[in-house]
Order: sequence, then structure tokens, then C-alpha cells
Amino acid sequence: MDSVFFVEVQKTWDRFSEDGKLHPEVFDVEIHKKILDIFHIGKYYYYIFDLRNLEFQFLSPSIKEVLGYNSKEIDLKFFLSKIHEEDQAVFLNHEHTVTTFFKQLPTEKILKYKVSYDYRMINAEGKIVRILQQVVTLQYDDNNSVLLTLGVHTDITHLKKSNKSTLSFIGLEGEPSYINVEVNELYKPYNEYFTKREKEIAANLLKGYNSKKIAETLCISYRTVETHRKNILKKTGTNSIVELAVKIIEEGLFCLFWFNFMS
Repeated sequence: MDSVFFVEVQKTWDRFSEDGKLHPEVFDVEIHKKILDIFHIGKYYYYIFDLRNLEFQFLSPSIKEVLGYNSKEIDLKFFLSKIHEEDQAVFLNHEHTVTTFFKQLPTEKILKYKVSYDYRMINAEGKIVRILQQVVTLQYDDNNSVLLTLGVHTDITHLKKSNKSTLSFIGLEGEPSYINVEVNELYKPYNEYFTKREKEIAANLLKGYNSKKIAETLCISYRTVETHRKNILKKTGTNSIVELAVKIIEEGLFCLFWFNFMS
């Protein structure tokens, strides 16, 4: 079953890759130039990502040094599943802002901006690693849809202790930069709504389980499930599980549940 997080990422990037006439940039040499422009000290890996097909065209083996995963075992869904659950909404909000920014740019300036923001990931040992993501465009079409990107992920765990993520658009070739830009919170932060138990119960309600089944699954009493169920509906201002599901979709609350939903 596809996670709702994965589906929302697909929807966001679909805005980026609408069909249009391809600008066939020659980027073999440019890749090396751009890598030199955006690399900096620290453990890192880089990749080429195809937004039209939502797949990595290339992922450097050095991801093993940063996250502990073998590059051959990683696809988009696996990668997204390793983003810290509290930063999934951050990731989506940033990506939505990025797509809006590029859609509004003059076509000739699309290659002249680097996108930079950070978020936390879970490495192969289950530990948290803060990644600085820097991305430049390699190919685009006449709809200002970005088709191919080059990205670098740098481990900045030792450099940044704050959990606040910042998004910046860095101008290249003389273009102005936009630092720490305002990001609309279309998707709600993970920890603002429910307790851990409420998230577990809500996820099972969304699977279609009744209170008896949830009690058996979580090894808790029927009465406890019913109490949490009432609290969940009260917190969301809904009167039924159907209304709850609609609210989650409309307001991006799925980030609260998706790890539990997939289990």
C-alpha cells in the first residue's frame, strides 16, 4: 500500500513536471561545474533525480558513508520513508514553496538558482542525521517545469543543533538570493495534535478497524480505545471517521499518522 506521504510528494512534484517542450540543455560538463559550486566540507553524497518519472537516475555510493544505506537498494519511496516523521510536513511545505517559486521565474533564470534547505533523516542504525539538501536544475521545459535535477546531501548534524529548518533560494551568475524565505504551512507539523497512542488508534481507524479490532491489535481495553476515539474526533472537530479522513486529506494531517498507517 502506498503511503499517503509518498502520494502527497508525488502530487507536489507533478506540479513541477507538467508536459511541455523540453529545453535540451547539454549538461554533461555542467554537472561537474555545478557540483563544484555547491559542494562544501563534510560527508556528502549526490544524485540526479528525474521528476517526470520520480526516480533517481544516479545515486552516488557515498550515501553509505552518510546514512549507511547501499545506493542500489534505494528508490524514492524508500528514501522518503527515512525522513524523520516530525520533518515530513516540513519537507512537503518546502517542496510546495519551491515549485511555486520556479513556476513564477522567467524561463531563462531557471538554471540560475540553487535550492537549499535541511531536514532530519533516520540512518541505517536508527540514529538521526540532519541533512542539508542543495539542488540545482539540469533540465526544464517551456512550462517552467523542472524535469531533471542535481542534488547534494551533506551531513550537518555536527553543525546545527536547532530543529528549525530554513529554505533559501541562492542566486547564481549574479542573480539575487532569497534567504530564509517564508513558507506557507499547508501541511501541519507532526507533533501539534495527538499523543503517540492517539496516532496509533487514528491510523487503525483509517484502516477501517472497529474499536474491538483496535483493542486486540494494540493490546489495550475496548474502553480505552473508545475514550481515545472521542478525543481524536474532538481535537479535529469531526463527528465521524469519514469526516476525520476528509480533514486529514484536506489539511495535510496525514503526516501525523502515516508511519502507524503503514505498519
